[in-house]
Amino acid sequence: MSFLRAARAALAGLNCLPRIPVAFVVVAVFVLAGLSLSCGSSSHSTSGHNHNAYVTLPARGSVLLLHINGATGAITLGAETPQVQNTSPTGIALLPSKKFLYAVNSSSFADSISIFNVASDGTLALTGTPTPAGNGPNDAVIDPSGKYLLVTNSFGDNVSVYSIDGSSGALTEVAGSPFPANSNPAEILITPSGKFVYVTNPGIGRVTAFTLSNGVLTQTTSVLSGTGAFGMAVDGSERFLYVANPAASNPPPFSSTIGNISGFNIDPGTGALSTIQGSPFTATNGKGPSAVTVDPSGRFVYATTPGSSFSIWCFAITPSTGQLVAVTNSPFSLTAGGLFARIDPTGNRLFIGSQDANGIAGYTYDPSTGSPTAITGSPFSTGTAPGKMVFSE
Repeated sequence: MSFLRAARAALAGLNCLPRIPVAFVVVAVFVLAGLSLSCGSSSHSTSGHNHNAYVTLPARGSVLLLHINGATGAITLGAETPQVQNTSPTGIALLPSKKFLYAVNSSSFADSISIFNVASDGTLALTGTPTPAGNGPNDAVIDPSGKYLLVTNSFGDNVSVYSIDGSSGALTEVAGSPFPANSNPAEILITPSGKFVYVTNPGIGRVTAFTLSNGVLTQTTSVLSGTGAFGMAVDGSERFLYVANPAASNPPPFSSTIGNISGFNIDPGTGALSTIQGSPFTATNGKGPSAVTVDPSGRFVYATTPGSSFSIWCFAITPSTGQLVAVTNSPFSLTAGGLFARIDPTGNRLFIGSQDANGIAGYTYDPSTGSPTAITGSPFSTGTAPGKMVFSE
């Protein structure tokens, strides 16, 4: 086992950091506290139909099915796939047709991508032999057309692109893949149109931008974001990109806060990034936001950290400029986490991957104020810290 893989294996036992490249760990070992939220109006309702979600469980080598109650948002556990030792699945992606799900396995023995058939009840069945992956595969995303799976390779400094067979789910690496993506690419995001792809590089604090055309990635820009740049989110109109910088320092009067959120304008023609005036944006207190998401209404940005002190930050988006303004009472001290922050597409519910609670913290947020209220039963234990989460909607 290489030194980097051994270090990553040792870090898997720590419950204070999301899974990130070892190069970043030297920067990012700091005390992570929590935060909270408050916002403006939203058109989304908490009512909806029951549906499913999935999370990877890196320590167990499996994928867990989650059932989400459409009326309350409560999570109950469904079936878990058979555990496979030494796979450590983290990245996860669901085909738009809901026929196949992909789990990215970073292993000291063989990096790979597992392919699962999705049954009508949401249960998963492994199909075929896992597809060989790049060096240290980490995060995954499928383009909106369902034709391509993109995977960051943290130790290969590149992104692999695979074409997807719509009938069998089989993967075939496209010509020219993997594509260079600067040092230790971690998180990956594709815009709603499918035209632009962004990757964070925590070790150098940058974001790398690409265009995507017929499965080919072409780099357009690489911009400085902030120390440890990790989680990303884009608004639905794909005008603005927001990046969490968990280890960034801030000038007075925010010098006691560790970490901030960078905001970027997205060029509609090329996808190139330019810094929003006033960026980076930070909270009045808190440490280490590594997960970030945008409310489906495009009005609010939420950034989350481990712990329960100042653990959820909420900002209102200025529509004309993309600038962020902290909302009333933000940050909030509630149970949160830094593994992921996802908003349920069926309603105004925020789900947060928590390394401290070994599960998922769930909140509804007031459509007028954004104020969070814990869903009954939250946090919902998954037995061990989850990796990534994807909804079936």
